[in-house]
Amino acid sequence: MSMAVSGASDVKAEPNVTPMIDVMLVLLIIFMIVIPAVNAGFNAVPPKGQNLKPHPEEDADQVLGIDASGQYYLNKAQIKNEDLGALLKAIYDERTEDKIMYLKAHEKLKYEKVIDALDIAAKNGVRVTGMITDQIPGSRSLIETDNLSQMKPPGGN
Repeated sequence: MSMAVSGASDVKAEPNVTPMIDVMLVLLIIFMIVIPAVNAGFNAVPPKGQNLKPHPEEDADQVLGIDASGQYYLNKAQIKNEDLGALLKAIYDERTEDKIMYLKAHEKLKYEKVIDALDIAAKNGVRVTGMITDQIPGSRSLIETDNLSQMKPPGGN
């Protein structure tokens, strides 16, 4: 065995990056877990409607209503919640175009109930969903042509 002996010391100044990498991996894992949990608690308040055109409900329009307790109504007729998918499938399978459904939900209803109804509708033939809301009381649409049907006819009371 031989050993090199020299008068100068061979001290190497290399940083030890292993602890830094360990800390970075722990922070990465923490952020991957914490950030989605923080965002999941966010509750959005939907805006009130102001620029609304009057929506005349035609006979061909399918309107799904949901009351405050989560009960479904299809075209103003109460239905069992578990029958919604089958009823929508029967209606929209017959149509070749105009696969639109309107949804009118109670303002105090939990948003998850609305999403559940939209999921059921999307899986059973509905291609486009329109949300129905009411005009803010005491307000008018900022688009003048929207207000034409709300104006009284000349000479009318």
